[in-house]
Amino acid sequence: MGFISEFKEFAMKGNVLDMAVGIIIGAAFGGIVNSLVKDVIMPPLGLMLGKVNFSDLFISLDGKTYATLAAAQAAAAPTINYGLFINTIINFIIVALAIFVVIRQVNAMKRKPAPPEPNTKSCPYCMESIPKAAIKCSHCTSDLNG
Repeated sequence: MGFISEFKEFAMKGNVLDMAVGIIIGAAFGGIVNSLVKDVIMPPLGLMLGKVNFSDLFISLDGKTYATLAAAQAAAAPTINYGLFINTIINFIIVALAIFVVIRQVNAMKRKPAPPEPNTKSCPYCMESIPKAAIKCSHCTSDLNG
């Protein structure tokens, strides 16, 4: 079997295709979470904290003052972008929470339900299986009330 045909067989296996679909969906989900954090969560949080724009929180390492991160980057100033780091941390927490919820649901679906209570019992005299509510054994006719 040649290299190309082996690779084709490998690439067409179900789990490889499933993994590829998972990676594509994961990347799309990452884009959605990035937008959620950047465009939905951070603006109101910044407003509540005194009109702070987290993406503009940085420390300039060249000793100069810049109005925005974009201005510092345009001047090629070295910066520590701690506001973007805060965004990334919030991003990670949301993704981790979403993955936790999904895995929790999958694990809950995998759990086997407890087996049902048996509907029968053994007759103490003949040891045959009889209905649990029986008061007389249908096999040996023994009285089971006492």
